[in-house]
Amino acid sequence: MRKMFGLSAVMSAAALALAACSDSESQGPADQARAVSSPEVAESALTQVNNFSADPFWNNATIYFMLPDRFYNGNPDNDLSYGRKNDAAHMRGFLGGDLRGVIQKLEEGYFTDLGVDAIWMSPIIENVHGYDEGDKRTYAFHGYWPKDWTNVDANFGSEAELAELIEKAHNKGVRILMDVIINHTGPVTSEDPLWPADWVRTNPQCDWSSFAQNVQCALTNNLPDILTESETPVELPPQLVEKWRGEGRLDQEQAELDAFFARTGYPRAPKYYIVKWLTDWVREYGVDGFRVDTVKHTEPEIWAVLKKEASVALAEWKAANTDKKLDDREFFMVGEVYHFGVDNFANSDGRFYDYGDRKVDFFNYGFDSLINMGFASHAAKDMESIFSTYSGILHGGALEGVSVLNYLGSHDDQGSYDRERKQVKSAALKLMLAPGAAQIYYGDEIARPMIDEQAYGDASMRVPMDWSSLQNANTSDILAHWQKLGRFRQSHLAVGAGVHQQISAAPYVFSRTLDNDRVMVAVDMPAGEKVVKAADVFAEGALVKDYYSGVEARVENGVLTFDTEFDVLLLGAPEQTELSANQ
Repeated sequence: MRKMFGLSAVMSAAALALAACSDSESQGPADQARAVSSPEVAESALTQVNNFSADPFWNNATIYFMLPDRFYNGNPDNDLSYGRKNDAAHMRGFLGGDLRGVIQKLEEGYFTDLGVDAIWMSPIIENVHGYDEGDKRTYAFHGYWPKDWTNVDANFGSEAELAELIEKAHNKGVRILMDVIINHTGPVTSEDPLWPADWVRTNPQCDWSSFAQNVQCALTNNLPDILTESETPVELPPQLVEKWRGEGRLDQEQAELDAFFARTGYPRAPKYYIVKWLTDWVREYGVDGFRVDTVKHTEPEIWAVLKKEASVALAEWKAANTDKKLDDREFFMVGEVYHFGVDNFANSDGRFYDYGDRKVDFFNYGFDSLINMGFASHAAKDMESIFSTYSGILHGGALEGVSVLNYLGSHDDQGSYDRERKQVKSAALKLMLAPGAAQIYYGDEIARPMIDEQAYGDASMRVPMDWSSLQNANTSDILAHWQKLGRFRQSHLAVGAGVHQQISAAPYVFSRTLDNDRVMVAVDMPAGEKVVKAADVFAEGALVKDYYSGVEARVENGVLTFDTEFDVLLLGAPEQTELSANQ
């Protein structure tokens, strides 16, 4: 698959296939994972995919989500690739952001200063070259219209730049999540033909009334739906064969596919091709996890297969790159199940998503976490209502042992919270201090506009980052607020993964506890001297840091006294512990 992958990797994969067949009594964890990945035993193993014991790191992680095209333009030479033109509707064409821009911001320490644990980029694989007129003239700037799962889209940069980005992120302690799609191809355009009938359907269009009417149907009239229910072998689409031949890599791609199907025993059905293509990014570059798109629109079993193959791939990459790996954490997978959320939000029933005629627990099919679509709605409530409810559900409640990813806004949620950016600081407090992981949607931290009156539909929420706005004192102050909250989370896993306990209603004070990690937060405090009772959280004489001001104090007679200009205290031990995301 990879132009950087090479024939040696194909030979290695073939050798693995032989070893798996001949050495069943000496299998390691990776070999065992390969064994249960075969179609014959996959169904019986599906309920064993997740043991529902969430990694505290991921339940506290701060994940930065961006559309690379809208983040930062590091290389103007790739702004219009493949003959694309600057003739799209407002905000519906490529605007220049790319992988080089992300690399530059990594090097500048932007994500480090914000306390980011992982970066999730919308898909960077090669998308359709042409435009679609379904929602006014639109090019695939967002990345969700696949053309070739094996290649980086030239508008975003090169495969070498992706490799550089991942390595530099890891050097900064930042993990990379790739956004992946199995559900559909990109639309048919004048430049992009329809895939063969044994690969995709174009009708019926989903009416959302049942499981089948979410899964075995096209999401829109312009997104051909992959036949993910099929187990029937198919040939490669002729347009891919022609493309790869022209790029001089057809033989390599076919050899890698032969090795993959020989190793796994999967039939050459469409979904297994895509699993192979997606997990190669993990095996080659050490991608830490996937954010999975349109989860509820595909049979859940394929996600378990994707997780198993990705886990094998990451284990192999770490074994071969012991000097580059961050840690020994297993592969992480978070899913977008639209209308799934905490506290039985919308179509949710505890861990289950309710289609009307069938309920599915996606955590049981390989997912470590699901995006909490309900937080944008819940954010209108007061902090204690949110925090106590979430803690009760995540600790001893319906979502015990699993992770959720909260967000204020996103690229396609018209119900995003505070789109007018009138409550930027209080909204940040709610998101960054809520139980569960936190997703920063690019620009939340600088109050990037989420409304563009000239833009049609969801393009209004995809306005580019205005880096010049940081010259404004108010914007810099907002960014500093987010940075303090992010670094506090990163220093203490108890913030997102711990058990919540209210201490005082007015002023609002609470604690979080995760094993030996304890933190305390106070908001709406007076400027200047402020005193908080701390005996139930910190030991007498303990040194405690306020991560908002940087000031430290010791517990004396059960209380902490700080003299700062701020109305917020973010309190925890000053040293990094074993329960720090930095470890």
